[in-house]
Amino acid sequence: MANRTSELVGRVDPAQKFDVEALLRYLIANVDGFPQSHSQFSVSQFGHGQSNPTFLLEIHSASSKKRYVMRKKPPGKLLESAHAVEREFQVLHALGTHTLVPVPTVFCLCTDSSVIGTPFYIMEYLEGRIFLDPLLPNVEPTQRRAIYRATAKALASLHFADMEAIGLRTYGKPNDYCKRQVERWARQYLLSTGEGKSNRNPRMLELIEWLRQNIPLEDSSGAAAGLVHGDFRIDNLVFHPNEDRVIGIIDWELSTLGNQMCDVAHSCSHYIGLNGVPEGVPSLAEYLADYCAAAGKPWPAASQWKFYVAFSLFRVASIYAGVHCRWILGNASGGERARSAGEKADFSIEIAWQFIESESVLPSHPPQESIPREHVQQVGKESGGTLHSSGGRFVPSQKIQDLRDRLIKFIENCIYPMENEFAKLAQSSMRWTIHPEEEKLKELAKKEGLWNLFIPFDSAARVKQVISGEKSDGHANKAFDELLGPGLSNLEYGYLCEILGRSVWAPQVFNCGAPDTGNMEVLMRYGNAEQMRQWLVPLLEGSIRSGFAMTEPQVASSDATNIECSIVRDGDSYIINGRKWWTSGAMDPRCKVLIVMGKTDFTAPKHKQQSMILVDINSPGLNIKRPLSVFGFDDAPHGHAEITFENVRVPAKNILLGEGRGFEIAQGRLGPGRLHHCMRLIGAAERGMQMMIQRAISRRAFDKMIAEHGSFLSELAKCRIELERTRLLVLEAADQLDRLGNRKARGTIAMAKVAAPNMALKVLDMAIQVHGAAGVSNDIVLAHLWATARTLRIADGPDEVHLGTIALLELRRAKL
Repeated sequence: MANRTSELVGRVDPAQKFDVEALLRYLIANVDGFPQSHSQFSVSQFGHGQSNPTFLLEIHSASSKKRYVMRKKPPGKLLESAHAVEREFQVLHALGTHTLVPVPTVFCLCTDSSVIGTPFYIMEYLEGRIFLDPLLPNVEPTQRRAIYRATAKALASLHFADMEAIGLRTYGKPNDYCKRQVERWARQYLLSTGEGKSNRNPRMLELIEWLRQNIPLEDSSGAAAGLVHGDFRIDNLVFHPNEDRVIGIIDWELSTLGNQMCDVAHSCSHYIGLNGVPEGVPSLAEYLADYCAAAGKPWPAASQWKFYVAFSLFRVASIYAGVHCRWILGNASGGERARSAGEKADFSIEIAWQFIESESVLPSHPPQESIPREHVQQVGKESGGTLHSSGGRFVPSQKIQDLRDRLIKFIENCIYPMENEFAKLAQSSMRWTIHPEEEKLKELAKKEGLWNLFIPFDSAARVKQVISGEKSDGHANKAFDELLGPGLSNLEYGYLCEILGRSVWAPQVFNCGAPDTGNMEVLMRYGNAEQMRQWLVPLLEGSIRSGFAMTEPQVASSDATNIECSIVRDGDSYIINGRKWWTSGAMDPRCKVLIVMGKTDFTAPKHKQQSMILVDINSPGLNIKRPLSVFGFDDAPHGHAEITFENVRVPAKNILLGEGRGFEIAQGRLGPGRLHHCMRLIGAAERGMQMMIQRAISRRAFDKMIAEHGSFLSELAKCRIELERTRLLVLEAADQLDRLGNRKARGTIAMAKVAAPNMALKVLDMAIQVHGAAGVSNDIVLAHLWATARTLRIADGPDEVHLGTIALLELRRAKL
C-alpha cells in the first residue's frame, strides 16, 4: 500500500531545529509567488530515508494555503563533498527547465549559512503516493505491473537526458565511474570496521578485489556514461495520486555523471535473494527488459550484470557497516535499527557472493513482452529488441535478432563513443592516416562474430568450392570459413545493414563498407582461384581495402556505354589509358587494388565493349591526382579520388570473367551492392529520428519544449510514416532479390533506390532543422549523414534512370 506524501511528515527533530522566522523572511523576499502576508506558517519534517533533512513548509493566507519543500544540509561538521544540496539544486533546475524528466520544480537556492545555519533550497511540494515496500503489498496485481513499468520509464527518461544540452557537462567525470566508486566505498568500509568498530568481514575484502578485477570495459570508455541518480529506488519516486505514473524523482544527493548501469542494478537490488515475487510484480528480467526498451539500451551481458549487481550490494554493505560503526560509537541517528546494521552488512556481502557464483543470473535475451512502443518513442530511442515484434511478413528469425542486438550493443558501446575522435582525425592534417582505435575495433568485431556479415550464402559457397577445397589443413579451413560470415540472405542482412547505417564509421569496422563489399562480391562470384587468393582473401581479412573505378569526368557515366577508358591487349598484358574520378576508397592508405571498368573493344555490340580488370594501385602510370569532396566532406581517410591511367600495364590474368563481360559483372555487382546503400539509409534516418527527438525533449523554445509544439509533432509523425514504408519497400526488394534473382527484382530494387535517399533526406533535413545552427555544423553527425544521402541520389544511379526502369516495366506489364 502506498503512503500519501503528507503522511510521511512528523514533528521536527530537536537536533534539526532552525530559525523559522528567519526562513520565513527569506522566502517572502526570494520565492516568486510566495504569500506576502499570512495567518499561519508551519514546519514539519519528512521522516523517510532523508540523509539531507527535508521539511514540509505550509503557509496559510486569507485566500489560500500553499505548500513547499525545503531540503538543507545537516548541522555540524561534514565531509567536504557530502550532503551537497547545491548540486541537488543544480541538477533539479537543469532537468526541470530543459527536459521532460519528472522532477519537482525548484524555486531558489540559499548558500548563506547565516539564514538558518546551513545552505538549503526550496522546491515544489508534490502531493502523491510513495511506495515504501518494492513488493507493493495490498496493491492489485495489474496495478503492480503498471507501477513497475512507470518506474522503468522514469529511470529511462533521466538516463536519456543530454548533459551537454542542459548545461551539466561538468557535473561529474563520466569515465571510470565504477573504478572510483569501488575505491571510495572500499575506503569507507575499512574506516568503519576493525578494532572498536563494526566487525570486518574477510569476504568483503575478497569482494572488493573481485570487483576491481571485473570492472566492465564500457566503464572506462564512457560508453555507458550519462546522468546517474545514485540512489534510484521505487521509494524515491512520487507517483500521481490516482494514476500509475511518476510525477517526481526525489533524493538526488548522490547524483553525478557516471555509469548508468549502476542505477539500473541498484533499482533491481531488492530482487536479489528472493525466491519469487507477488503476482503482478514483474520478474527481474521483465523489469530490466522494460528499462532497456524504454531507454534504447542493449540487453546486458551476464558477466557485466554480475558486476553491476555485486557492486550495488557491495555499496549497500559498506553503508550498513558505516551505520553500525556510528551506533557503536554512539552517534547513529537510526536508534535500534542501527544495532542490526552490521548483520545486514554481512548479509549483503553473502548475497553478493551467492549472486557472483550463480551459473545463471540473467537470460541471454529479454523476455518477449516489453514496454509499449509509445513509451519507447517518448524517450526518443528505438529498442534493439522491438523490431517487428508484433509479427508480420518481415519478421527476423531468432538468429538474426540475436545478431542485431549484438550489433546495436557493439555500436552503442564501442563506435558512438569514438565518433568524435574519428572525426577529429579526419579533419586534421593527418586525415589520410588510420586511427589506431579503428583497427582495434575491427579485431574486436571479428572476435564477436560480427565480421563480413554481408556475404550471401551462395557467394560463400562458391568461394569454399574454389578455395577451401584446396586446403588440407582442417584448422585452416575452419579459420577461412569464419571469414565468410554467418551466411545470410539479402533479406537477413537487411535487418543488420540498417544498423550499420546509423554511423558513418560503422560499416568499415565490421568489414561491411562500400566499395569493398561490392568488390568482394565481384571476386566471390566471378573471380578465379588465383584472383581470390591474391585479392579476395586479404579483403576478407580486412588487411587491405579496395576501390571501384568507373565514373569518368568527360562523359555522362550514368550511361555506362559512354565509358571511354581503354583496356588494350598487348601480349600477356593489358594497357590501360583513361581518366576516372569519384573512385571511392582509393585515398585510403590501405587501398591496394582497384576494379577498373573500361572498353576492350570499341567496335563490339554496345553492351559487349566493356570489361573489368584488377589493377594494383601501385602500378606504374597510375596517378592519384586529388581527393574530391562531397559538400565539403572529403570522407578521409576513405576518400574519393580522381585518377589518371597512363599506359598502365596489367597482367592479362587480371581480367575478370573475360573480355566484354563488364556489363554482366556490373549487373551482378550492383543489385545487392546498391541495395546495401538503401539499407544503410534506413539506419541513417533512424539515427536522425533519435537525435531530433532527443533534441526536442531537451530544448525549450517559446515557453515550452520543442516536443510540445504542434508543428514538430506533425512533421515527426510524417517522418515516421515515410521511414516505415520505405523500410518495408527495401525489405521487399531484398526478399525478391533472394527469391527471384536480380533481373526479376530489378523493378522493386529501382523503387527502393529512389525512395530510400529521398526519405532519408527528408528525415535528416527535419533533424537538422530541429537542431538549428548545430545541425549544419560539423559538431554533430547530421550534416555528414545528409551529404551522404544526397550523394546517393546520383552515386547509386540517378533517380531518373531508376524511374525510367520502373516506368518501362509498368508499360510492359500493361501490354501484357
